[in-house]
Amino acid sequence: MPTISSDTRHVSVLATGAYLPGDPIDNAALTTLCGALPPDVLDEIQVRTRHWIIDPATGEHRTGTADMAVAAARQALRRARVDAAEVDLLVMSTASPEFPLPAAVTYVQEKLGLEQCAAIEFRAGCVGAVQGLDYARRLLADGSYRTAVVIGAESISPLFAPMFLGQDPAKLRMRDLLTIYTFGDGAGAQVLRAGEPGSADVAAEFTFATRCMGGARKPGMQIIGGGTDAPAAVQVRRKRLVEMKLDVSGTQKFGPRVFAQAMADMFARSGSAVADIDAYVVPEGNADYFAKEFAAAGVADADRATLAKRMVENLADVGATGSAAVPLALDAGWVSGRVQPGDTVMLLAIEASRYLYAGLTMTWEAPTPDGATGVS
Repeated sequence: MPTISSDTRHVSVLATGAYLPGDPIDNAALTTLCGALPPDVLDEIQVRTRHWIIDPATGEHRTGTADMAVAAARQALRRARVDAAEVDLLVMSTASPEFPLPAAVTYVQEKLGLEQCAAIEFRAGCVGAVQGLDYARRLLADGSYRTAVVIGAESISPLFAPMFLGQDPAKLRMRDLLTIYTFGDGAGAQVLRAGEPGSADVAAEFTFATRCMGGARKPGMQIIGGGTDAPAAVQVRRKRLVEMKLDVSGTQKFGPRVFAQAMADMFARSGSAVADIDAYVVPEGNADYFAKEFAAAGVADADRATLAKRMVENLADVGATGSAAVPLALDAGWVSGRVQPGDTVMLLAIEASRYLYAGLTMTWEAPTPDGATGVS
């Protein structure tokens, strides 16, 4: 159990927000666009709809990562009844910024009208939003800042648009179809506020754990191109300037083991057990290809049954959304009433890129927003 000094401040999540670009794109639309996945494969990934920043017909960008982040942040601020001018700390996670520099979070700062604030960015996928949330709450708890907005945002669709635009759907590879059907774009945000010095309660504060388990394994996911791995003249001669590579088999087999290790780490640090958590907010824990590997990963039958009932995720509605995945799932869980005041909540992100995890537990305090029915 962590120790808390006498001047440590209690940190509360006041509200969440979310943004999904455009209308939902269902599987029937993708079948017309790029060909069909076999029904059994489609059932396993369990994604029914997704949202893209690109126009599926042309590839034209209709919004961007920073704009989505701003929209999610504004919704969270409205729900929290906090003016943007009160924000003195912005933390953002993304693997798909508009530019290598300046950091995308500084564009969010600009669009929110903040001339000055702390602006910190995590270059990561799923785990970055949870790591960023923990980093922000530590800076609030020690009194460095008072009000924070933490954002996870991702624009993945531009990476795989070249796979199908102008291509014969009958000639697309299965691995490319899996990528197209699996991923979506979006952003999610949380507003955090620190209390007065000495307000922290050791029994109610956060527990955090993170680790990379892929130091001896090849990456489960890579985005190749646009970096400094080769001269620009070499990169432009590649088949695709920027390409996403996904080890489907490796992620399906090893991903659940990362999940099981993450839970074990979290429980060891917090002294809790599976049944003690009211809501597990995860990117894709109920997907068939993922859940069926839990037994091999060492998760007991009784624990698997509890997890299945208490997982909060929206993969079917939004697809795999990288840095936005856990924030979007948390927002969906909160506005639907699945995450309620007094609940012990575990945010648990698993990232395939190098098999990382990040977990964070908290006692949820924010009342369900009036009239909330979903994201906008």
